[in-house]
Amino acid sequence: MPRVKRGTQHVKRRKSLLSKTKGMKWGRKSKIRLARPAMLKAGAHAYRDRRNKKRDFRRLWQIRINAAARLGGLSYSRFIDGLKKTNIELDRKILSTLAKDYSQIFKKIVEKVK
Repeated sequence: MPRVKRGTQHVKRRKSLLSKTKGMKWGRKSKIRLARPAMLKAGAHAYRDRRNKKRDFRRLWQIRINAAARLGGLSYSRFIDGLKKTNIELDRKILSTLAKDYSQIFKKIVEKVK
């Protein structure tokens, strides 16, 4: 059976690895031994933070809604409770956008909830 040389595969794998660590500091961008764990760790953080991003944005929306609702004389929890009782079905993302960019419309919503 003829001998199989795997040089091309080896080069391809290393090139792929180094392209994923491009832009990292020090030896992690150029040395295979340092690049591999850096790439794996970066991938783990990216996976985790794709989930955390949803959590962070929801917190941001709640802070914006709370600030705008307090200008109208309501706390966040009373405002959300009032929305549910008056059957206004707007999610927090939309309410946050209204509070930030369209404050007059948000004030009308607060008045309706009161």
